[in-house]
Amino acid sequence: MPTPAQHDADVLVVGAGPAGATAARHLAATGLSVLVLEKTSFPREKVCGDGLTPRAVRELLALGLDLSPERGWRRNHGLRLIGGGMRVELPWPELASFPPYGLVRTRLDMDHLLVQHARAAGAEVRERTSVTSAVVDERTGRVVGVRAHAVDERGRRAGEEVEHRAPVVLAADGVSARLALSMGLERREDRPMGVAVRTYYRSPRHEDDWMESWLELWDGEPGRSRLLPGYGWVFGVGDGTSNVGLGVLNSSSAYGKVDYRDLLRRWTATLPGEWHFDEEHRQGKVLGAALPMGFNRTPQHHRGVLLLGDAGGMVNPFNGEGIAYAMESARLAAEVVVQALGRPDADRLRALDAYPAAVRAAWGGYFTLGAVFVKMIGHPAVMEIATRHGLPRPLVMRLVLKLLANLTDPRGGDALDRVVNGLQRLAPAA
Repeated sequence: MPTPAQHDADVLVVGAGPAGATAARHLAATGLSVLVLEKTSFPREKVCGDGLTPRAVRELLALGLDLSPERGWRRNHGLRLIGGGMRVELPWPELASFPPYGLVRTRLDMDHLLVQHARAAGAEVRERTSVTSAVVDERTGRVVGVRAHAVDERGRRAGEEVEHRAPVVLAADGVSARLALSMGLERREDRPMGVAVRTYYRSPRHEDDWMESWLELWDGEPGRSRLLPGYGWVFGVGDGTSNVGLGVLNSSSAYGKVDYRDLLRRWTATLPGEWHFDEEHRQGKVLGAALPMGFNRTPQHHRGVLLLGDAGGMVNPFNGEGIAYAMESARLAAEVVVQALGRPDADRLRALDAYPAAVRAAWGGYFTLGAVFVKMIGHPAVMEIATRHGLPRPLVMRLVLKLLANLTDPRGGDALDRVVNGLQRLAPAA
């Protein structure tokens, strides 16, 4: 085991997305030395809907960020659901635990801002540095660092492999989870998985202040054509463009067997022409990404490495949201790491085991419910019945919103909060 003098930092963070940058900010703010290794350079684009629920807003506020419109943040009132010939607007719930608004901001902007925020707290972020594997101490079996090399602007290797060492390593390298894979942590096949594609269109709908979700995707006239697998979204970015995309879950018979970009084209072709969701007004490429859900990579702590966000499969199975859980896992990890580094070296791994316990306590039962939900809506008939009978009932839909977005007060909430919280407590932790 290297001596403290041989360490490059107190904590190594692999990846500078929302999980890695958030963890780096929280840790650096405590006075710890933090080294972040990121394979790309900022600003850079990421596949995402760009919509942030109040759960994500809470984490941004915890970082001390100014979320005013003057700083480039676009607020929204809630979720608009469209399906079964109906259109329902559900305001974000008023809760003690979460702010009553959501946000939209492109990942191109937001991720860069989070990295700058981490640097301002004292974290060192090295861009264009690709981590390939963990460094393991042969005597103890503990991970004591990582191997990495520089890459050029095209992502090609541009330097010799070097080692970076620290007492604790945080894996925040996204869905690829290269560090976890180098340690033998494979993806769990018994957990939900999804895929999403999205693009931007120059559209008059860019100032819409509701996050819009389409529960039915048709390839022609609604009700008279073929129902496509998945769900769609339209989020106004406020800069002249709308983020438009769709997601498909692995419980669908179409998962992995269709051209998702073509699905997006066929769906948007059915939408009103005045919205300009067409090739003439498309801004940028149609890009896709996998959505690792419901803790599909475990354990969250392995030999001194903590898995954060997408690297640990922490996407919400109910709504495909990943940013909130990436940032929340980062905050929880930072709290555990601070305590672990304050203990004797021999007791550090035991302290780090508090992290998987924390994330399981936070979302274990909820993710189990989400896995059941994914299996159910994989059948178009179930989605059709739920849409037809649920959307016209305001009380049911308020309950659905709290469940889908995971927005309740754990104590002192209303009857709907108690129902959702009770279901989570009854469900075995994922």
